[in-house]
Amino acid sequence: MNEDPVIESSGNVFTDLGFSLEEATLLAMRAELMAKLRETIAEKGWTQIQAAEQLGIGQSRVSDLVRGKWEKFSLDMLVTLATRVGRQVELSV
Repeated sequence: MNEDPVIESSGNVFTDLGFSLEEATLLAMRAELMAKLRETIAEKGWTQIQAAEQLGIGQSRVSDLVRGKWEKFSLDMLVTLATRVGRQVELSV
């Protein structure tokens, strides 16, 4: 029985999927911010309507966020949303 070889991850799933290093870095940052926002919403026990009020966006945008639709959010918007719910966003180079 032939098994597929195990390929070690680069540490960034987007790089592993073939995105350029620059795009993979931005996508990873967006994914991390979205995960932290979803985590905050869950920790606070907010409904989507309550989260929308706190984030200053519509409920349908919260739905996109919760469902992981990363393509609908710019990095700038995600930093803004994280700041609105009290998360401190830092960039490390």
